[in-house]
Amino acid sequence: LMYRGMTYRLYPTPDQAAAFARFAGVCRLVWNLALEQRRDHWRRYQARTGNNLSYVTQARELTALRAEVDFVRAVHVTPLQRTLKSLDESYRRAWEGKGGYPQPKKRGAHDAFSYAGREIAFEAINRRWGRVRLPKIGWVKLRLTRPLAGSVREATVGRTALGWQVSIGCLIDGDAPDPGGAAGIDRGVTVPLMLSDGTSYSLPASVSDLDRRIRKAQRITSRRKRGSVRHAKARRRVAALKARQARVRKHWAHEATTQIARRYGTVVVERLRTKSMTASAAGTIAEPGRNVAQKRGLNRAILNVGWHQIETMLLYKAHRLVKVNPAFSSQTCASCGTVDSRSRKNQAAFVCITCGHRDNADRNAAVVILHRGNTPGVEPCRWAGNEA
Repeated sequence: LMYRGMTYRLYPTPDQAAAFARFAGVCRLVWNLALEQRRDHWRRYQARTGNNLSYVTQARELTALRAEVDFVRAVHVTPLQRTLKSLDESYRRAWEGKGGYPQPKKRGAHDAFSYAGREIAFEAINRRWGRVRLPKIGWVKLRLTRPLAGSVREATVGRTALGWQVSIGCLIDGDAPDPGGAAGIDRGVTVPLMLSDGTSYSLPASVSDLDRRIRKAQRITSRRKRGSVRHAKARRRVAALKARQARVRKHWAHEATTQIARRYGTVVVERLRTKSMTASAAGTIAEPGRNVAQKRGLNRAILNVGWHQIETMLLYKAHRLVKVNPAFSSQTCASCGTVDSRSRKNQAAFVCITCGHRDNADRNAAVVILHRGNTPGVEPCRWAGNEA
C-alpha cells in the first residue's frame, strides 16, 4: 500500500471563503488554548482533577466549551478534535527528541483545518473541474489538475498567498517495484542535481523569471508608506510571487526525485546540514563584517535549490537512501582516490594531478559519493600536496 497526497486549488464563493477563515480561526484558538493549558496550568489541573493533561482530558473540555460558546459550536467537531490530536502528537515527538516543542499559531501563517476521509465526498464535474463536499460548508469547486486515486483517508484545507487549497491523502493499493541499481547524487548551486551516470537536473527558467519579478515587487514595496493600504497590497503581491516560485520549485523537485526513484533502487547522497551551511556570516570572530554579502548570496542560492526538500522527498520515494560523509568529495578523484584541491581546475572541470583522470567536476563528485555508499565505513583521507 502507498500513501499519497494530492493538492487541488479551491475556488470558494465569498460565503465559503468566510467559513474557511472562521473554521481556521477557531482551530487556531483551540490549539493556542490547549497549548497554554499544557504549558502553564498542568500542575493546577492535576491538583484539581487528579488527571494528567492528554488528548482524552482536553477532548472532554472541548465538549464542554462547545456547549457554552456558540461560535465554537458552529465549527464542525472533527477539525477541532484533530487539532487536539495534532498537539498531542507534537508533544510526543518533542519528548522523543524528534522535533521541537509546539509553539502558538498565528493568524495568516497557520490557517488550516482537516477532516477525516469518511466525512468528505469528491467528484469530477468534467475534465478540468471537480468539487469536494466539506461538512458544514458544502460543495466547493476545485481545479482538477489530476485524478483522485485510491481511498480517501483525510483532507486538509489550508490558505496560502495564492488562495485556499485542499490536500487529500489517499491510500493506493500496490507497491512500487524496486528497479535495482544505485546512483550517487551531487547537489550543487550551478547544477542542482548531478547523478553519477551523468544525468543532470536544472531548475526551470520560470524560477529565475519569478526571482526578478520578486525583486522588482520588493523595491516597489520599500517605497510604500508603512501601514498604508498600498503598502499592504504591495506586500501581498510579494507574498503571492514567492508562493508561486515555491510551488514551481516544489513541482520540479517532485518530478526530478520521482524520475530518480523509478530508475534506481538505491540513492546515495551527502549528509549535508543545510541549516548550518546557510547560517549568516555576520558577527563571526574571524574577519567580522567581511564577506557577509557574499555569504548571503550563497545562502540564498542554496535555499533556492532546496537541498533539504529534495533529500526529504527521496527519503520516502526511493527504496533505500544512503547518506555518506561529504568531506572532500569535490576534491577526490573517482578513479584513483587521490584527494587534492589542485585537481579541481574550476567550477566545471576536474583533472586528477596523479592519474590524469578527466571528468565533469559534479559528475566526478557524484561517482565519489556513490563509491562511499558502496563501501560503508571508509572515510576519505586528505593527502598533502607534495605527497600527491
